[in-house]
Amino acid sequence: MMIAGTNHRRNHDTGKRERLMRIVSLIPGATETICLLGLQDQLVGVTHECDFPAAVAGLPKVTRTLIPADASSAEIDTIVRRSVRERMPLYQLDLPTLFALRPDLIVTQALCDVCAVDETELLRAACSMLWRPKIVNLEPDSLQSVLDAIDKVAAAARIPDIGTDTIRLLEGRIRAVSDRSEHLEHRTSVVFLEWLDPLFCAGHWNPELVELAGGRDCIGRAGERSHRIEWEEVVRADPEALVIACCGYPVDRALVDFTGLQCRPGWSSLKAVRTERVYVVDGSSYFNRPGPRLVDSLEILAHALHPNVHPAPTLHYAPAL
Repeated sequence: MMIAGTNHRRNHDTGKRERLMRIVSLIPGATETICLLGLQDQLVGVTHECDFPAAVAGLPKVTRTLIPADASSAEIDTIVRRSVRERMPLYQLDLPTLFALRPDLIVTQALCDVCAVDETELLRAACSMLWRPKIVNLEPDSLQSVLDAIDKVAAAARIPDIGTDTIRLLEGRIRAVSDRSEHLEHRTSVVFLEWLDPLFCAGHWNPELVELAGGRDCIGRAGERSHRIEWEEVVRADPEALVIACCGYPVDRALVDFTGLQCRPGWSSLKAVRTERVYVVDGSSYFNRPGPRLVDSLEILAHALHPNVHPAPTLHYAPAL
């Protein structure tokens, strides 16, 4: 475990040495935001799930999960449902590590009850720290609120101008996709699945991404939580494109459950299957992680739905067929 020291940065105008802020991130999306804002040298602790950019993998981990590593998707669903019912988070704080890091700023979230550490536990820990760290609580449930979260983190880190510039660049990329989609004569019908066993449609920002990308989400609704659906709803919708981004799963893990989806009645008759427009994407890195890479997610989706209109992004989607 790394023991906290004192970091300094030289102020070139005065020649004085300034103490750097020590930041701990309790959500992967916030970690990506912190690094995008140029604060990676001030990031001293992350979650067990933080993996981007790659350099953060070497930082101390201040959380751990209670979900067994070998749990199936159905078992994870059961564990999550029980956690929600009993109001027990699935993340736990590593308090000795957190205290040793002596953070000045802790960034967490309140969007998902089971995907972050318990707020009461965090507040209790912060109150027992003599230096009283600032806690920034993010709650992004739309693309705009993800951008607002960037502004909030930048303000807390005392770099508001950098936050403004960063948001402006991301907004430009979003606007470029939206402008191209406005001229489409036909919007692709889409079913977007966030979990396969059992089936969940995507919620929050993902139906919004579908709309911006030139699609029409047949089941999910922007701003609403993802929810469980029946396979018959997918068959009735008969989408032109089927997008699968399992929450927390990279492509190879999602493909394990994808084989079961192919065995469902009516699979081979779906338009998306017959025209080879089924896409399995990385739900761990994109789509289900509320951070700046949601803009990458938008560009990935836009090219998948309308490849002749939207250029291929730098990071490509993976067809599942």
